[in-house]
Amino acid sequence: MSDMRFNVNEAVLDAAGDGQGFMAVKGSRMGFPCVIDFFTYMALTGHAYQIRAGTVATGLAADAVLTDTAANMCVDALTGTTIIPCSLRLAMLDVATGTNLQAAMKAVGVVSSAGTAFVPLPLLQGGSAAVSTARVATDGGVTVTAELATTTRRLWEFVALQTQSATVLAVGVLGTIAAAAYQPILPYIGKGPACVYVQIAATTAFTLHYGALDYIELPTASV
Repeated sequence: MSDMRFNVNEAVLDAAGDGQGFMAVKGSRMGFPCVIDFFTYMALTGHAYQIRAGTVATGLAADAVLTDTAANMCVDALTGTTIIPCSLRLAMLDVATGTNLQAAMKAVGVVSSAGTAFVPLPLLQGGSAAVSTARVATDGGVTVTAELATTTRRLWEFVALQTQSATVLAVGVLGTIAAAAYQPILPYIGKGPACVYVQIAATTAFTLHYGALDYIELPTASV
């Protein structure tokens, strides 16, 4: 029978440098092992990043209709880099006479080809710059490869058919999109070349929105 014992040292956060040998497994005073989840570990080690749309009180305008090859934000990984989208958050406003509000996140094995560059933000404050690249542009100004049922992964979608008479978001189904988040049980593993992109549109109105896409970046050789 094995005997598992932990190092109980709650008052001190021990740390060893890379390649400095073994560390004792840490546990609580009640004998429970201390286990860190994968996502937190990726952030602590500087492998988690964010791209975002909209600033302060200025939302980013969406497209007038969901259009093939047009997106509002994306993250690209070239050969040698792998990306894993972890969370997507969107907040919509100003849906004047919008009759079909749509949002979708998709992934494909071809990087984007046009759009305003966005420097991914490390979720580890002061962390290293990303190897992956990103684009964020108004009115569907990011150009991605054409969607095909045989090559494009559909990761997340939101559709609401509701006519707006005012310039503010109605309560109900549209009002809940701010809380909608992509948190996958089975994540997409974007082994480069790969592109994860977000499309947002509303017919007859340029929906304004704020968005944030969090993702993990890893050297493909480590995956």
